[in-house]
Amino acid sequence: MTVTQAPVGFARAFVVPDRVSPAIADLIDHVRPSVVQVRSGGPTIEDIVREELRPLLKAWLDTNLPPIVERLVRAEIERVVGRVVP
Repeated sequence: MTVTQAPVGFARAFVVPDRVSPAIADLIDHVRPSVVQVRSGGPTIEDIVREELRPLLKAWLDTNLPPIVERLVRAEIERVVGRVVP
């Protein structure tokens, strides 16, 4: 595995694999404006995390919630009716 120094402006003490370095640089560039806002009285870290997680959580719920609800509703119907629902 090849390694390089982290991008300029990033903590230079970190050594990261070449294939990871661009991803870290992109992440730092994406988060940097938020950090500047926090330092200048902007949103809290919790606000930033909430906003960053919202699309991830929405995607997970859109994918996984319908099957979970269907399974639970089917189990409840089977419990109430007393027989297996096809």
